[in-house]
Amino acid sequence: MGLLENKKGIIFGVANERSIAWAIAQTLHKEGAELAFTYLGEALKERVTPLAQGIDSKLILPCDVAKDDEIDAVFNKLKDTWGGLDILVHSVAFANKDELKGMYVNTSREGFRLAMDISAYSFVALTKRAYPLMEGRNGSIMTLTYLGSERIIPNYNVMGVAKAALEASVKYLAADLGQKNIKVNAISAGPIRTLAAMGISGFRDILSIVEQKAPLRRNVTAADVAKTALYLCSDLSGGVTGEIIYVDAGYNIVGI
Repeated sequence: MGLLENKKGIIFGVANERSIAWAIAQTLHKEGAELAFTYLGEALKERVTPLAQGIDSKLILPCDVAKDDEIDAVFNKLKDTWGGLDILVHSVAFANKDELKGMYVNTSREGFRLAMDISAYSFVALTKRAYPLMEGRNGSIMTLTYLGSERIIPNYNVMGVAKAALEASVKYLAADLGQKNIKVNAISAGPIRTLAAMGISGFRDILSIVEQKAPLRRNVTAADVAKTALYLCSDLSGGVTGEIIYVDAGYNIVGI
């Protein structure tokens, strides 16, 4: 019997087979979880649908996390189909590429708003709809963040500020929902070659530096992150909430 047998979960943020969210989904599925997926637009629908169907998912739903009506539709469908929910995985972030170039001081008002809305507030919006379905089920809610939330990473700019807001939200949400036995946590993953990451200027240099300087002398993989996600989504982490857990080969502890 798997660690997540009879558990129901939804994954936001699968883009393709190299996504961290997809590695998490595969790992949760192997441990018995039944999963639902969302996608944004027809292009992602074509990528996500065959992946989800490959692990027997019956719920593959459209959702723009910037639109409350679409979020409501997703969670209404989960309620109608499953009646409850045990796991929510949030792997969603976005900033305009122009906002990731040059100096942070030049961030536009609209660029700031967009990055905060999609990368941070969406986690709050999803949690707001998820927790009523988790009551009495010892639910687990988790998101993905990055070291750029607390240290300066070249060409990360407004995304780092959005990740800082996301991490603060994890703690406030954990305080809200702990009385309902719902855990809220985040994984701060090291750099991984995903579609989104490769859009960051100088990303290959970041990979090289981490490999040289991290205590484990390597970069982490999506599978590394997925194993920690399994821990957070299972009863193994029954006493853990409000935490930012680093899965970065130890790079976050390095000074010089």
